[in-house]
Amino acid sequence: MTTALCPGSFDPPTNGHVDVIRRTAAVFDRVIVAVVENPSKTPLFTAEERIGLFRATLGEKPGVEYDVFEGLLVDYAASKTVDVVVKGLRSAGDFGYELQMAQMNASIRGMETVFMPTNPRWSFVSSSLVREVAALGGSVEQLVPPAVAAALKERLS
Repeated sequence: MTTALCPGSFDPPTNGHVDVIRRTAAVFDRVIVAVVENPSKTPLFTAEERIGLFRATLGEKPGVEYDVFEGLLVDYAASKTVDVVVKGLRSAGDFGYELQMAQMNASIRGMETVFMPTNPRWSFVSSSLVREVAALGGSVEQLVPPAVAAALKERLS
């Protein structure tokens, strides 16, 4: 059984995140969607709320688990007996940063990283842009799952 880890802040989850997770679940036996809890950031949604938004969107998919972590990704991955980290890439800019992180993770603990290109339909979407557009009263319904759009509207009203 191969376990893949999809880590991220996911604040909020976007259609791009959901696409990468669905495709990862089609390739690997077990997928852990790990929401990063970063004490230096003030998220719009708590980690548990973000997990709830994924559950509302993906349902209880067999082989997909949700968790929260803080600290080093490689330490968390080792504690969960993860075989590979899967990172979605939207652009060449993402690749440079994620490649550096993958090489660091490999040097620290030998952790392998697989890059999954985001569907071109979602390549321009980021959580920060979604938050900004939503905060300014713009429509984000085409960029995020319905549960996320509703949560954004409620949180920002």
